[in-house]
Amino acid sequence: MRIKSPDNILSLDNILPEEPLLMMGAGPVPIPARVAAANGIVINHLGDTMAQIIEQVKLMSRYVFQTETGHILGVAGPGSAAMEMAVANLVVPGSKVLSVCNGFFSGRLAEMAERVEADVVRLVVEEGQSADPEVVANYIEKHQPQVLTIVQGETSSTVCNSELAAIAAAAKEHNCLVIVDAVCTLSTMEFDMDAWGIDAVITGGQKGLSCIPGVSLIGFSNKAWEHIQSRSDQLRHWCLDAKLADQFWYKKSYHYTAPVSGILAIHEALRLVCTETLKSRFDRHQRSSLALQVGIEAMGLDLYVKPTARLNSVVGISVPNGIDAKQLLSTMSNRYKVEISGSFGANIVRIGQMGEQCRAHNLFRTLHAFGTSFNALGHKLDVPAGMAALESSLDKSGFEDHI
Repeated sequence: MRIKSPDNILSLDNILPEEPLLMMGAGPVPIPARVAAANGIVINHLGDTMAQIIEQVKLMSRYVFQTETGHILGVAGPGSAAMEMAVANLVVPGSKVLSVCNGFFSGRLAEMAERVEADVVRLVVEEGQSADPEVVANYIEKHQPQVLTIVQGETSSTVCNSELAAIAAAAKEHNCLVIVDAVCTLSTMEFDMDAWGIDAVITGGQKGLSCIPGVSLIGFSNKAWEHIQSRSDQLRHWCLDAKLADQFWYKKSYHYTAPVSGILAIHEALRLVCTETLKSRFDRHQRSSLALQVGIEAMGLDLYVKPTARLNSVVGISVPNGIDAKQLLSTMSNRYKVEISGSFGANIVRIGQMGEQCRAHNLFRTLHAFGTSFNALGHKLDVPAGMAALESSLDKSGFEDHI
């Protein structure tokens, strides 16, 4: 052979920082030890043990999605792959799709629909605002779409479409299927697939569920699954063909080699959610996020989105004039080993509040690193006031994060 083994191979020990970074951005998030341990196990993807695990994953997913009859499938890929599975299987080429767009990921859903040759109408929501159900209903009435796509929590703009139930109800009046991206909101805030009439729910492992990146879940309603089953055209996707995926997830048959380690990891992540219970988990996330927001404002900074449209799962903070956001992030990472996220256009930085991020010790460490980094860059903040406000808010709310 002419190609020699390279001389400059580095082990991970030579690449990763000596002290692990605290991941407090918009994802991926820290994962519990049980989830990490499960991700190190490999078993037969077609064996009896895997079949039992699959049944457990479907059972727990129905609880987390809040559906009694939803058709649950796993996806060997990121949340975007689950998005694409929903779009590819529910959107018929040539049909009309209404995409509610108030950020990067809702725009991605629209692009996916265009790639399967749908006639896509974009309803672009004003920056920093959540979608108005009346406006959406008027668009549905005017354009008569077969499918509507929307994101519950838009991580790019830190906006929450809080009137999702009303929007879905308007779609149902016109026999329109509803696809919802709940990647950062599922298990962090209320979501009720059955009661709200959602036809496809998408989530990725790496955000609200505090699982590993690269494995995702999708739930289809009975109506959506009947639509998929009735299609006679051949999908352009093979791996993301829901009818083929059904062979593995419901018939114990072969589709492709399943990501067994990822499925074991998401089993443990879902189990931890079920053990904590959704109500307790929702309360923990809300108290944690609101306390962080209070601390940020007490230091002297402004939050990007008004409370009525604010996403608690990912908090956007406006960057003051004279501060370079990239330099701020670099200072936090290098000096304090805390990483948060930049933006997708707006002059903001973003702090995640999902899963394992919502722990008191993470809040204190992150807020201190955040405020002190501003001070180091010459923009003086009242860090002690922020820390005191954070502590006071947690104490008043009775915040507990021992689970």
